[in-house]
Amino acid sequence: MSGSSDTWTWIDGTWHEGNPPIMGPRTHASWLGSSVFDGGRFFEGVMPDMDLHCQRVNDSALALGLKPTMAVGEMVELTREGCAKFSSDRQLYVKPMYWAEGDGAGVISADPETTRFCLCLFDAPMAPKDAASSITLSPYRRPTMESMPVNAKAGCLYPNNARAMLEAKGRGFDNAVVRDLLGNVAELTSANIFMAKDGKVHTPAPNGTFLNGITRQRVIQLLRSAGYDVFERTMQYGEFLEADEIFSTGNYNKVVPVKRIEDRDLQPGPIAARARELYWDFSHA
Repeated sequence: MSGSSDTWTWIDGTWHEGNPPIMGPRTHASWLGSSVFDGGRFFEGVMPDMDLHCQRVNDSALALGLKPTMAVGEMVELTREGCAKFSSDRQLYVKPMYWAEGDGAGVISADPETTRFCLCLFDAPMAPKDAASSITLSPYRRPTMESMPVNAKAGCLYPNNARAMLEAKGRGFDNAVVRDLLGNVAELTSANIFMAKDGKVHTPAPNGTFLNGITRQRVIQLLRSAGYDVFERTMQYGEFLEADEIFSTGNYNKVVPVKRIEDRDLQPGPIAARARELYWDFSHA
């Protein structure tokens, strides 16, 4: 962050300006990765689906063997309190977190009774309305439930996505399509992925290898309510190479069209534009 006023963090009953030190070298999460988080958004005076993000961080904590200590309503009210510390024109990222402070039996496992919570809000401008991205296929793949806690929004999952994004950026792309271990399209490194063909919308079905995003679910609901056919199914990368349009959904930038896949240029299409419009209307209703 460029300055302390860009960030406010609530922990142990107190708001702190900036980036307070909250973990030490013996903290289980900093040593062995037992942390979960979620990401909501405050923008233009609204914070859509914040209750669902708060519920998911509690669910993620349980999935990782932690003990959630905050009710959803408490987190939502804390978020409102924190947002009031910023000017109303800021676009904020809202990050509730749980992590284990101490070890359980045998050191490797976390002790759920040592679970701690914080809520961090920071200034994070969203992509402009006319933004579009370029994507490529990643050589890296998503893990399965047998190998990683993919049923949680866990911090330990993100180094894999980060290396996929770094590899793609090294080849001149903004983002990468990541497949599951069977070779089916799962997601982008930082968002869920959709395509349109002949006026119909398609997106990978949640199969336990990637996060079924809250913004993803909301956009599917909004498009269906607006009369679009949306199919959640097993998808191959070749289908995206032949799509009429491609777009992503995610908490960070909500709905963003794709302007290039590999060496094929795409025009941001009408369905992506409509999805973004529907989401903004929902958020401000």
